[in-house]
Amino acid sequence: MMTRRRPVAFAALLLVGCHAGSGTGAGPTSASSSGGLKDAFREAFMIGTALAPQQFGERDTASVSLITRQFNATTPENVLKWEQVHPQPDRYEFGPSDAYVSFGERHGMFVVGHTLVWHSQTPRWLFENAQGQPLSRDELLARMKEHIATVVGRYKGRIRGWDVVNEALNEDGTLRQSPWLRIIGPDYIAKAFQFAHEADPAAELYYNDYNLDYPAKRDGVVRLVRSLQAAGVPIHAVGSQEHLKLTTPSIALVDSSIRIIAATGVKVNVTELDIDLLPPVTRTATADVSVRAGPAPQLDPYRSGLPDSVQQALARRYEDLFRVYLAHKDVIDRVTFWGVADRDSWLNGWPVRGRTSYPLLFDRENKPKLAYQRVMALARAHPLVP
Repeated sequence: MMTRRRPVAFAALLLVGCHAGSGTGAGPTSASSSGGLKDAFREAFMIGTALAPQQFGERDTASVSLITRQFNATTPENVLKWEQVHPQPDRYEFGPSDAYVSFGERHGMFVVGHTLVWHSQTPRWLFENAQGQPLSRDELLARMKEHIATVVGRYKGRIRGWDVVNEALNEDGTLRQSPWLRIIGPDYIAKAFQFAHEADPAAELYYNDYNLDYPAKRDGVVRLVRSLQAAGVPIHAVGSQEHLKLTTPSIALVDSSIRIIAATGVKVNVTELDIDLLPPVTRTATADVSVRAGPAPQLDPYRSGLPDSVQQALARRYEDLFRVYLAHKDVIDRVTFWGVADRDSWLNGWPVRGRTSYPLLFDRENKPKLAYQRVMALARAHPLVP
């Protein structure tokens, strides 16, 4: 059973953060001048990153050096999504995912699998029979089970945790009208978790989604977790992606979301962290990969570099977030960034292609930014992190 946190803990960290983040600082220092993020937070939680083939294939040697120094957990960007690992009914492509898992093992990292069941980046054949007609419930369940058994079974004991189901909720907390839901019904989520547990009983199993800081969707994930628990379905953590803006959601919402979800008894991991500094193209926050917009100069204001005022604001935002994460370190096992450095970020191509984005702790030359310095200072100031 999880112990409720006393309000004084978060308040104390606020005081620590005000001291650690005061002043503008002298600017970023070398990331190798002391231990990296994984060492700074080793007594609190793992620090992870999402990896692309040029990184886990060790072709981008500069990035590999940064990754192994800074991170101790890893998630694949794409190579374990259905369309890449299982592109045709009778064919699996395990070469890239084998390389990904081997990279993590070689460097002593906690290896995460992403993702088994999602409405996006799935091949069309998955939901149809040979005549192009929708599958029956039993047929799609059989395909789901075979896929999960094959993929999870291949990496049994090597991939330590799986994003079993990804982004199954609408913004109001109801279930997304995906082919999975339409064909199988609401229990498709429970079935996916059951099949994953059967394939590797020792693996941690996660539900992963974005915008969980907002009350309606947060409450939806709480209902989902409780329904799985009531049915005896194993679920170990909720992955809160945390694709955030510079000022939204509020820090208070981030804090309350972790607390409320963790009250179900599962861990709350941060799984895809980045902070988008560029102008939005939609009125409401989203990380839906289907959203797209055309290029426009006003949507790409920092092509020549990030103004110091925005650099400072980004540093404060990251410092505030990590202050919350440290306050909840008893229920957070892992904080993972969605990308290694700014040049790697998906936000350079979404929702507008070709923009210049600055969402991470390392710049386009893999150098630590002021935000990195502030986060490291916070770790050093925190009394529970050596």
